Amino acid sequence: MSVQSAIKRKTAPDLRVRKNGEPIVMLTSYHAHTAALVDKHCDAILVGDSLGNVMHGFETTVPVTLDMMILQGCAVMRGSRQALVVVDMPFGSYEGSKEQAFQSAVRIMKETLCGAVKLEGGARMAETVAFLSERGIPVMGHIGLTPQSINTLGSFRAQGREETNWAPIENDARAIAEAGAFSIVIEAVAEPLARKITQSIAVPTIGIGASAACDGQILVLEDMLGLSPRSPKFVRRYGNLGPAIEEAIAGYARDVKSRAFPGPEHVYEMKKS
Repeated sequence: MSVQSAIKRKTAPDLRVRKNGEPIVMLTSYHAHTAALVDKHCDAILVGDSLGNVMHGFETTVPVTLDMMILQGCAVMRGSRQALVVVDMPFGSYEGSKEQAFQSAVRIMKETLCGAVKLEGGARMAETVAFLSERGIPVMGHIGLTPQSINTLGSFRAQGREETNWAPIENDARAIAEAGAFSIVIEAVAEPLARKITQSIAVPTIGIGASAACDGQILVLEDMLGLSPRSPKFVRRYGNLGPAIEEAIAGYARDVKSRAFPGPEHVYEMKKS
């Protein structure tokens, strides 16, 4: 048996039992080559609808389509070996009805072979989460700041910074957990509230701009590598690859213009007769 075939990919139940255990490490990826790098160090990879911002330059995630998510989900599955791959359900692919959500989720899982889907929304999506979970589709929830709702939220502002606003967010987390989600992303939520939610629900929480007390953390890969032109307050940059990449491109352009590239070692000579 080859080493590659012996590797067992993590599943949603594997993450579910990590509640109050070793923190879950998660990053986004949209490509086979970055997935191969992330896969070595992360428990889970999110093929996020943030690809709309990162890959396509959209201002929001709203224009992202189901076909776009499936295409990049396939790429990430090809590049990864051991991490659980979770694919975002994009705006408009699940809100209409639980039946619509099921059909969209089935397409994602059949065509990408991923291990789970993620959808945004709290109590209003509980029935859909239950419907999918009961039919064999692992669901990761997403509460707090939900980027697909930007047109009703008005801005990408943190949630729960006043205690009077805590109850609806706590209810969202409880409803999604009780509906069967195996984990819940908590985005841009005041630290004390994220901590309280983590302590009060039975499934792992994955923080992004939340609390270190969450059961795991996720960041957008390009944000933490310094490739995004701007990134949220909650991002720590673990690299600054943007300037290095630009410097390499500038060097290439200089060498092409001066005919220093390609050199003799980069071209093919005629075969000797």
